[in-house]
Amino acid sequence: MEKLVIHGGNRLTGEVEISGAKNAAVAIIPATLLAQDVCRIENIPNISDVITMEHILKNMGARIRYINKHTIEIDTKPVNSYIVPHEMTKKLRASYYLIGALLGRYNRAKVSLPGGCDFGVRPIDLHIKGFELLGATATVENAMINASADHLTGSAVYMDKVSVGATINVMLAAVKARGLTIIENAAKEPHIVDLANFLNAMGADVRGAGTDVIKIHGVNELHGCTYSIIPDQIEAGTYMVAAAATHGDVLIKNVIPKHLESISAKLIECGAEVIEYDDAVRVIGAETFRHCNLKTMPHPGFPTDMQPQMSVILTIAQGTSLVSEGVWDNRFRYIDQLIRMGANVQVDGKIAVIQGVEELTGAPVRADDLRAGAAMIIAGLIARGTTEVENIIYIDRGYEDYVEKLRDLGADIYRKEIHDDTPRTGAAS
Repeated sequence: MEKLVIHGGNRLTGEVEISGAKNAAVAIIPATLLAQDVCRIENIPNISDVITMEHILKNMGARIRYINKHTIEIDTKPVNSYIVPHEMTKKLRASYYLIGALLGRYNRAKVSLPGGCDFGVRPIDLHIKGFELLGATATVENAMINASADHLTGSAVYMDKVSVGATINVMLAAVKARGLTIIENAAKEPHIVDLANFLNAMGADVRGAGTDVIKIHGVNELHGCTYSIIPDQIEAGTYMVAAAATHGDVLIKNVIPKHLESISAKLIECGAEVIEYDDAVRVIGAETFRHCNLKTMPHPGFPTDMQPQMSVILTIAQGTSLVSEGVWDNRFRYIDQLIRMGANVQVDGKIAVIQGVEELTGAPVRADDLRAGAAMIIAGLIARGTTEVENIIYIDRGYEDYVEKLRDLGADIYRKEIHDDTPRTGAAS
């Protein structure tokens, strides 16, 4: 087991290259099951969530070959199972995409309930409702989701609540269903558009991704293809916030600036400068930061996955900021860790009131989830003294080579092995 050691106070400068999108990759890899052919996927991020998803497909019989660090070939012809047990899914929330993909391939799926970060109750009732509207019977028994159908038939599927996961799962199940499926109140995130483009590259007929109405004309067969995953919006946003928070000057390359508009807007509101190029953004931090109010919303609103990182800047901004969480129920657990570092924050339900302080102070903390871990890193970068971050297995799920990338920008950060006799830190109750 490892922890991060960060000596704060260094200004980040230079250039950083953004990897492929985690949230697109963990949907596209299961989607290869629908083709029963060879798919070549480029710009794959080298992160633990992707590696876990690849292992699941391998254990189901798929052949996976790495062309290089960021390009893989997946041959799903040998797959002959529709069952995915708990030991394969317990580390990965996105494993539920296997339900839609296996339903689309076999008209049946038996997949253990997923793991991943804990943000409170995250039911899959919308997924099940979508499958049932396509003609499947879906039940949950002994922590296994059982879904089956004689055949899937296109249908009108209205999402009672905007849900990225349910939108993706219904897309996966519907691409080979008979007739037309219309998903209304669909999620509009960039990785949903990327999945639709990948499915279309395999021969599907998906239209309207990126709007709140997605229309899918079912096809009989899909084929292999070569496809490059979009850059990671959240990784890019994390480095944007890190650059601003450290009063730095960083060029963030291999991005789609339009995907970052809500993040850029809040950084500018806080006093940072953001300059857009065709496939890059440059972020220049301010000497002092202004307070602002922030509410997370489905795309194109401010992403919930950027809320913890942005909140770190607000802890040292002048004045009082309000942060409202509009997506998950339990996303403020990391606030206790910021308070350990001297932040002045009060949480009331899904609202955090942040009173800016002059500085944060290094302390032993932990990563409560993937994006909270990123926030702890940013807090360590701006804090006076040394910060040690435990539970970094969460951070490894979604950020590729982040220690090396940050060190190249001038950060004083490194991994350190935790031995069994080392007292545990950051375990505030």
